Amino acid sequence: MNADTAFSRRQFLAASATTLLSPVARAESAPEGDIDAHVHIWTPDTDRYPLAPGRKKEDMKPESFTPEELFAHAKPAGVGRIVLIQMSFYQYDNSYMLDAMHAHPGVFGGVAIIDENADGVPATMRSLGERGVRGYRLYANRENAAGWASSDGIRTMWKTGAEIGQAMCLLANPDALPTIHSMCQAFPETTVVIDHFARIGASGTIEEGDLENLLRLAEFPTVHVKTSAFYALGKKAAPHDDLGPMIRRLRDAYGAERLMWATDCPYQVRKGHTYADSVALIRDRLDFLSTEDKTWMLRKTAERVFFSS
Repeated sequence: MNADTAFSRRQFLAASATTLLSPVARAESAPEGDIDAHVHIWTPDTDRYPLAPGRKKEDMKPESFTPEELFAHAKPAGVGRIVLIQMSFYQYDNSYMLDAMHAHPGVFGGVAIIDENADGVPATMRSLGERGVRGYRLYANRENAAGWASSDGIRTMWKTGAEIGQAMCLLANPDALPTIHSMCQAFPETTVVIDHFARIGASGTIEEGDLENLLRLAEFPTVHVKTSAFYALGKKAAPHDDLGPMIRRLRDAYGAERLMWATDCPYQVRKGHTYADSVALIRDRLDFLSTEDKTWMLRKTAERVFFSS
């Protein structure tokens, strides 16, 4: 990537005044500690919270991951706030996530899933925003992202998100990155968050062409990247140092102000992986990250995107 495409911190801060969600000071009552920007929760109580059509209880592995089970991992690691990502088990019924947010005020931000083809999408987004939702999950592989430009529903979501300060949160495959670039050109004021490095490294190898496409998105000051799901990328084993070079290149291109750490729990705490190993990579193991970089990646970026109003 050439230097012209990498925004400096000064450029980022200038651009953010008009194109990003305005930063807000943390309320005195806000929980202390860092922010995990990507976690899923669910309950085995499928009577009260039915699964979406086509989903079975056997799909839920582990069979339970409630807020209380999450806190047992997060609190000892010094994490005080968490961004909940609506689980696919429930599809468009965001009730369990919203109820958890209501039960733990100030602790959870929310990323919902809605049907872009339903009536009243802008009203739905505004209503969910009043309940603390700050973004919407969209699945992005080459095939489905190719239809976004001609989808009235998707275009309405991106337009409304820009108007009311809600992000498009993309579970993207590397092959969708060129289409995402086109969408960012069409909707330059819409906040975008790319989950899990766009899954670069899921095959075990970090492909240079894929990483270049992700770095190229840094030209849009509204695009952010989650450095997350370490258990699933590269060597897929602690201490995850092999992901350091990719994180460094993203920091250099985006600035730490547009990167955010996350675990992707409960998957980060299964099959021998641990919560502590995930947060330690950013806190302790990457010597190229300054104290300020770590503060942005572990708290301030997610705070600005998902906990501002």
